[in-house]
Amino acid sequence: MTLTTDDYNRRLLRLRGEMTEQARRVRTLVELAFDGFFTGDKARAERAIELDDEIDNEDVEIERRAVALLAEAAREALPMPDEAPLRAILTLVKVNNEFERIADAGVEIAERTLALSGDPVVFPPVARVMTNSVVGIMRDIGRAYDRQDNALARLVLQAEDTVLKFKDEIGRHSEAAIAEGTLGVELAFDLMELTSQCAMMGAHATNIAEQVIYESTGAIVRHTAEGWVDAKTPPPNAPSTGSDNGPG
Repeated sequence: MTLTTDDYNRRLLRLRGEMTEQARRVRTLVELAFDGFFTGDKARAERAIELDDEIDNEDVEIERRAVALLAEAAREALPMPDEAPLRAILTLVKVNNEFERIADAGVEIAERTLALSGDPVVFPPVARVMTNSVVGIMRDIGRAYDRQDNALARLVLQAEDTVLKFKDEIGRHSEAAIAEGTLGVELAFDLMELTSQCAMMGAHATNIAEQVIYESTGAIVRHTAEGWVDAKTPPPNAPSTGSDNGPG
């Protein structure tokens, strides 16, 4: 059967829908992992770990179908009016991989929960604020991908800095609490593991945001000392070189 442009678009749309469901699945895993960590609920932690198997299976299937569609389009030299359909399929494969890695970070937290004592541990309130922020980022990046919302994706880029600030604040709190004898070293290690995995989730979410911006606009964004900028344009306040060969 010959692949037509309409066939390609229908299959791509179906894959995008599956990717959106995968994003929701990953967010559920992350929420379960966080809730289990703070409440000491091992059943939630175990459910998060079980859900990762489903995510892994779907990850493989999405990539398999995406590669098959791209290969079929190339084999039949499918005519395309512009590069947007190709950007969409290449972006989907990358986004799929990033969501799978976010799920892996959630599993790390769930496994840490299983190693905690059976009693809920009282962690600093800012830790819960941090995890709530990460859940919000997961929600926003899922929506940004589903709707190809360039503006929302750019907000997610800015959110990573907030997560890192929370990580630093919690680190300082832990050091002070250990010195005061109000927080044991082992629990401090658990808390820092939580913040490290949250920072990792934030980093993967910004990678997805970059892909959303690239797919929807063709712009390539990069992080610089001045913040997030389009690579095709000079960063703010960049010195003028007068030529492509560097300073004159």
